[in-house]
Amino acid sequence: MEILLLAVAIILLLPATVLFIEVMLALTRRKNVTADDHERRRLAILMPAHNEALVIAGPILSVSPQLGEIDRLVVVADNCTDETAAIASENGAEVIIRTDLDRRGKGYALDYGIRHLALDAPEIVIVIDADCQVAPKTIDRLARICALSNRPVQSMYLMYAGKDAGLRMRIAEFAWTIKNQVRPLGLLRLGLPCQLMGTGMAFPWSCISVAQLATGHIVEDLQLGIDLARAGSPPIFCPDALVTSSFPTTAEGARGQRTRWEHGHLSVILNQAPRLLWESVKSRNLNTLAVALDLSVPPLALLVLQIALVWVACVALWLITSKQLPLGIVTGAAALVGISILVAWSRFGRNIISFGSLALALLYPLGKIPIYLKFLFARQREWIRSKRDGNRT
Repeated sequence: MEILLLAVAIILLLPATVLFIEVMLALTRRKNVTADDHERRRLAILMPAHNEALVIAGPILSVSPQLGEIDRLVVVADNCTDETAAIASENGAEVIIRTDLDRRGKGYALDYGIRHLALDAPEIVIVIDADCQVAPKTIDRLARICALSNRPVQSMYLMYAGKDAGLRMRIAEFAWTIKNQVRPLGLLRLGLPCQLMGTGMAFPWSCISVAQLATGHIVEDLQLGIDLARAGSPPIFCPDALVTSSFPTTAEGARGQRTRWEHGHLSVILNQAPRLLWESVKSRNLNTLAVALDLSVPPLALLVLQIALVWVACVALWLITSKQLPLGIVTGAAALVGISILVAWSRFGRNIISFGSLALALLYPLGKIPIYLKFLFARQREWIRSKRDGNRT
């Protein structure tokens, strides 16, 4: 039992350390990657959409003013049963319609869109989800950095809980901020790549045109980022480009969204992280090593749950056998995670959640236990669209 707990404690120490380093580095100052003087090349916005009639006009109107005369905005109306295609067309988008009920998921829609763009290929492709708002100058910044680096570029993608949201959703917003702002910012400080986040992603045509997109993977963006890192094109984080969206306010929508994200993330960790870590060490590739280590950090709620459970087991072992090493290691992991959360809140989370509410957030992981049990016994493997407020699936 001592050996088993020692091994588990050491394993947990790895993601805790990675999280701590990323958060601490996010506090440091370094000039961000910019390309304001670089030529802006011809681009296409690709917007996959499935039954987004209630929201798609907003994203289109946030993107359209940022496009040049030779740029394109292409909406892929994917297996839609509502007015998504008509509304997108009315608001000035070029619309293509895809119908294939056997091959469902965002990956298939992206592949369909890329094959359509290949008839008149742009130099840059930027993927924007149909429920996202794009901040001014975001398209220009993504396009210029992508052209300069000839690598994929990921904008900062934040999700908001809304001013009337309850504690659970505000905690979710804070956790999302750590994942999509704080941690990638820490990696950027060292000039290291980030994960792809699903929207606000810019790609050189030479990169995205040969990528394997036509899959039903439930976190296709995460998998694509790993594939690109392996191919020598790891994504760059651009915090000066901002894309935003909102969490679903219905319990059903929020639960479905969390289940898809976390089951997909955990599946990728189990299937990809060890192999990618070994490949990066064997090839001595710092970029793929950074991607592998970052990937090894599970969802924050799960990491806290794992450490808490192992800590209790190690306390029991210490009381029974006086063996202290496993307890010392897992306590160190707990301290690293705790410090990371407090530091991230101090710099990035004060406007999201109060300190008092942050203390109550320790109970938040308990509410996710059903999601993690479902991962063990009834894992979600197919793409299911998150239900929007007042919309159909």
